[in-house]
Order: sequence, then structure tokens, then C-alpha cells
Amino acid sequence: MAPRVLVVDDEDIVLRSLEATLRDEGYEVTTARDGMAALDHVNRQSFAVILSDQRMPRMMGLEFLSKAKLVQPEASRILMTAVLDLQMIIKAINTGEIFRFLVKPWLLEELLVTIKNAVQRYELIVANKTLQATTQSMNEQLQKVNATLEEQLGISARCNLQLEQANRSLNENLQRSVELCLKTLETFYPTLGSHARRTHALSKSMATKLKLPDDERQTLEVSAWLYDIGLLGVPRELIRRWYRRPENFSEAERALIRQHPIWGQELARFVDKLGLVGAVIRAHHERFDGMGYPDKLSGKRIPWLARLLAVAVAYAEDDGIKCHPAEAVSAGTGSAFDPNAVQVLMECLPQDSMPRKEREVTLAELEPGMVLAKGVYDANGFLLLFEGQELTSAAIDKLHAHRRVSPVNQFAQVYC
Repeated sequence: MAPRVLVVDDEDIVLRSLEATLRDEGYEVTTARDGMAALDHVNRQSFAVILSDQRMPRMMGLEFLSKAKLVQPEASRILMTAVLDLQMIIKAINTGEIFRFLVKPWLLEELLVTIKNAVQRYELIVANKTLQATTQSMNEQLQKVNATLEEQLGISARCNLQLEQANRSLNENLQRSVELCLKTLETFYPTLGSHARRTHALSKSMATKLKLPDDERQTLEVSAWLYDIGLLGVPRELIRRWYRRPENFSEAERALIRQHPIWGQELARFVDKLGLVGAVIRAHHERFDGMGYPDKLSGKRIPWLARLLAVAVAYAEDDGIKCHPAEAVSAGTGSAFDPNAVQVLMECLPQDSMPRKEREVTLAELEPGMVLAKGVYDANGFLLLFEGQELTSAAIDKLHAHRRVSPVNQFAQVYC
């Protein structure tokens, strides 16, 4: 049977759009225009996913999802909101009221991936309950009969296989969650995605060099993907200025930027298995001399994996203008960075497999000889300049001419 999805929104055009989109993807869709009507559906039939708007008459989305949880705790609950209130969303996710959130207007790819992950979560929960019931029944039968050792080993092997498959599904869900977070980060500000990919390549090499246990390796590598996820709570223009002229920031702006490791830790808690990742993300801007943020930790009080991540981030993000990134990291040994972590990094260089560094420029800043890291499209999705293209004066003039006729994103991503 097709997975059943309940969509709740008081705007008819949004409701119809979601209904048509999800039906085209093969889902069985039920709609409601407010929480009270939706609760009637919840009491009558089961759903794999419940997708609700936040601001609705008679009952807000979070209140409705909380009540729906009491009736159908297995259903994956998703909140849609046009206003990104991180504190509200973090609280809702931490208390188990919602599984994910979508920001209006949403990206079609993000919507479909979120619904797919939500259905997989629901099916996994149902499958685990069935597995538990089956295992309990098997144990009761074993108590009633004097099964042979061979039969007992066979049953144990089958149970272990089922548990292995369940664990594999959980790990796959974790990977998909990380990929979705990275995609969200890249969509919000492409340079953050570029930094994450370079940092991940270095962190992976460092984990191999140190022969870290599997759990520590996974924690370091996932932290390298998501260390800047907290910047989703910072205005995009503020991030751009931070990378270009941080010395011009006011104290209030610096304070806002320095909150992103804390927000990153909170966002990492969306997934149960990312608790240790959150702690590493929170500490990756601490300094070995205690002058970092947000907690002013120093020396070995900073988690070891966070000290490794800090040097990887510094190398991956350094612009190389004043000196080579390796020299910049070495200069911070003993002050900004743990000497042991710096030594590990240096032993892992050079990194031939590390992705090329990217940066964001305005269309007015494009110059001949620059190479595009991502394609440039107009408002209608027409490809104007392709990824990997080396710009010429003619190509830039053609782009500006098209821009005068049809809107074009004012930013482009180029290789450094």
C-alpha cells in the first residue's frame, strides 16, 4: 500500500500544491484546513507522515502535532513555518513533538527528501515493533519446547541478521540526515558547503592517520560535515561580511556570530546518535590558550576531537592571502591550536584529494580567468554559464546583457 500522508494548512493554494506534488510521488494524501478537522482524520485512520503548517486558525500547528502524537506516536510529524523560530523548533524536536521542519517557501527537493526520510522512519518503527513481537513469540515457544542446540543457533542467527539489518537501516537514515543538513547548508550559503567538504576530507585523513576507533571516526567526520550548521540562524549577508571584512563587525554582530557553535550543537540533537557530534561542534572555536568561544575552554579541557576539527577548519577555510594555510596553522601552535593536533594535520598534508577551495563573488566582481565552481542560472532555470567554465570577457558581457533582460542571482561561486 502507498504510504498515507496527512497535510494540514489553512491556505488552499498551499494545500492543493502539496496534495498534487505528493500524489505524483505515489503517496496516498489526506488534507485538512485546520487542526480540529485534522484530528478527526487522525482518530479515524493511521498515517505514516503528518505534515502541518504552524500558523492556522483555531489551533496552532505545534499544538495539533502534540495532540496527534498522543493518538499516533509512530507517525513522523513535520512542521511547516514561514518564520524560522529556532528556539521554538529546537524545543519541539528535543521533546519529540516533531521529527523535522520545513521553511516556507520550501525547495521541492528538500520537501521530497524530508517526506521520504519521514516515511522510512515510520516504516522502521513499525518494523521494529513487529520484530519485537516476533522475537517475544519465539522466546515463548523456546520456553515450551526442548529445542535442540542447532535450532537455538539457527533462531539466534536469524535474529542477529534482523538486528543487523535494523542497525544498517538506522545508519543509512543517519547518513541521509547528514546529507540533508549539508544540502540545506549549501543552498543557504554555498561557500559553507565548500568549506565543509574540504574540512571533511582533512578530518577523514586525520582519523585514518590516528587509527581512531569507528565511533570516534564517525563523530569526527560527521562533525566536519556539520560544524557550521548553526550559521543557518545568522542572516546570509552577515555571513558574507564575516568572511570578507570581520574587522568591521560591531560587538553585537560578533556576539551573534559567536552563538553559532551553540546553535550547531542544538541542531545536531535533531538526531539521537549525534549527541557527541554536538559537543565537538560546540567546542571547535575554542582556543588552546583559553581565548576562544563560546565557553573559554583551554588545553585538554577542549575535547580531543574538537581540537582536531579546529585545525582542519583553519586549514580548509584559510584564504592563503597572507601566507600558505599550513604556515597560518603552524603560527597558531600552542595559542590557537593544540600542538599535537597541528602535528597530525601536518603529517596528513598535502591532501591531493581535498576539494578545491571556493568563494562567493557578486556578478559585478567576475573577472576573466575565473573558473566557476557552480553553474549560473537565470530566474527561469536557464543555464547561462556552466560549472567549470573559465570566464572570458565575452562570457561576462553576455551574462550582464542577459541580466538586464531577465533576473539573475546576483552571486556566483568561483574557485579560489
